Amino acid sequence: MTAQLYLPNISRVGGGCRKQLPQVLSELGVSKPLLVSDPFIQQIGVLDEIDDLLKTAGIDSGRFSDCVPDPTTESVTACVSAWQQQDYDCVIGVGGGSSMDTAKAAAVLARHGGRMRDYKVPNAVPKGFPIIAVPTTAGTGSEATRATVVTDTETQEKMLCMGVGFLPSAAIVDYELTLKKPYRLTADTGIDTLCHALEAYVSRKANRFTDPIALAAMDNVCRFLPTACEQADNHQAREAMMLAAYQGGIAFSNASVTLIHGMSRPIGAFYHVPHGLSNAMLLPEVTRFSIPGAPQRYAQCARVMGMASAADNDEQANQKLVDGLFQLCESLQVPSPRTYGIDEQAYSSAIDTMSEQALASGSPANNPRIPTQQEIAELYRAVWY
Repeated sequence: MTAQLYLPNISRVGGGCRKQLPQVLSELGVSKPLLVSDPFIQQIGVLDEIDDLLKTAGIDSGRFSDCVPDPTTESVTACVSAWQQQDYDCVIGVGGGSSMDTAKAAAVLARHGGRMRDYKVPNAVPKGFPIIAVPTTAGTGSEATRATVVTDTETQEKMLCMGVGFLPSAAIVDYELTLKKPYRLTADTGIDTLCHALEAYVSRKANRFTDPIALAAMDNVCRFLPTACEQADNHQAREAMMLAAYQGGIAFSNASVTLIHGMSRPIGAFYHVPHGLSNAMLLPEVTRFSIPGAPQRYAQCARVMGMASAADNDEQANQKLVDGLFQLCESLQVPSPRTYGIDEQAYSSAIDTMSEQALASGSPANNPRIPTQQEIAELYRAVWY
């Protein structure tokens, strides 16, 4: 099978590499960036630091710092309006996945117009203005992907939008920006990374390029995520997790996500559960369901993740994988939809719609075991506990 590969043109990876932003802009031939981020990142001074870096290099930048968690069409429209007031020539998305997704969406809409729903899967996405992605969490991998996820304010559909127009021109992967991040954010984004890598490896679109990258990401997450959660300023763990996040983004962007992500988006849209956390709620149970479709691949994941040994046969390794994922989520205090506080009646009444949206996203079609809509509904019920 021929692999179709999409990667940022420029990558800077390592502690302190954010200081190379002026050079990166010069390489891209742009000079009037709009910084796009959220109120927290602005409050802790990250945007001021970047602004100072740019000013020292003679680059004036604008700022939109009103990104919201799980970006909506309303927040994207506000960002586009800020862009059009000054006619910027590129965007620098600074923050977690929500800020980077907002920046990506704005870069396309500012150049081509239309509505966000015009760009949801399976619609094509033309190249927009250059996007420079600066992640401040180790999880979404958005800095490496040609995807963005935006909730339609009118329909509450969490839309997956995919195309070359959303691929960053440059990724600035600086683990120092993740130091001191709180436990819950570290855990949720870390499991998001694990899902990216695991899903990329078992995906029907897995390939020889993404396989070793996905395995390396899984190894890093399982070795370093607990330490990163418990020791917020541990440089070794933070660096390993930031690298894993970038690896996971490269892997799934070029091999696709599967059923976990397909089912996760509706939970996030309906109940405003953070994306990494909704993935974590689904990870063990959906893995159990999916193993019969690729038992050898899942067994290899179990061994790389340290949940099984070379002495275990595939069946033993896969049982240990499911048990290990349940234990990992328990150790990281991942709640179920019930213990998170979602109303049971509201959840039950939404299952049919969530199942329909999950299937329509296209991600379940890449799963090793392709589910029916009824099977997806049964999985939503299974994870309620």
